[in-house]
Amino acid sequence: MPKRFFKLADDVNVPHRWHLDAPTNSRGEKVDEGLFRRGVPVHITDRLRIPVEIAGKALDFTFAAVGLPVVHVRVASMFAELAPEDVQLFPVDVEGQPDQYLILVATHLIRCIDEEASRIRLWTHEDGAPHMVGRYASVRDMRIDKAKAGSANVFRCEGWIGPLIVSGEIKGALDRMGATGTRFEEV
Repeated sequence: MPKRFFKLADDVNVPHRWHLDAPTNSRGEKVDEGLFRRGVPVHITDRLRIPVEIAGKALDFTFAAVGLPVVHVRVASMFAELAPEDVQLFPVDVEGQPDQYLILVATHLIRCIDEEASRIRLWTHEDGAPHMVGRYASVRDMRIDKAKAGSANVFRCEGWIGPLIVSGEIKGALDRMGATGTRFEEV
């Protein structure tokens, strides 16, 4: 049976849920959350803190700021067990939370978007950004070329790093544990 892949997103429809802000370092300075979404290992030694932007129900899986995955320790343990070569986990203090949370980093960037099956728009000279010509301007109805994704369980797509992609095995484990805050779309 061929491997299945899913875009893992934050379920913003959970009632009365919390919303997390961008991480800060020990000096209270905001840390560029984009560092954690590039699909490559991150080198940070500072203990990070995440402020709660809107108080509410704590979730097992949440995007802080713009797409930064923050996971409860039980979800982090599952990722560490099923995808140890694919993820990096950074302990983080979430404001007002006694439970342990971690930032989840996908450490693989794979060129695997099926351009024939996805709706792709590339940057052109007419868009007025010469340095972007030929790159993805938008990717809708994204589909993964499973052969190119190989055995990875967690990754970002080269050229379109926004979505966090997980295997069916990871999705199944999150479903079985009843992880809150997850939303899946098959790709």
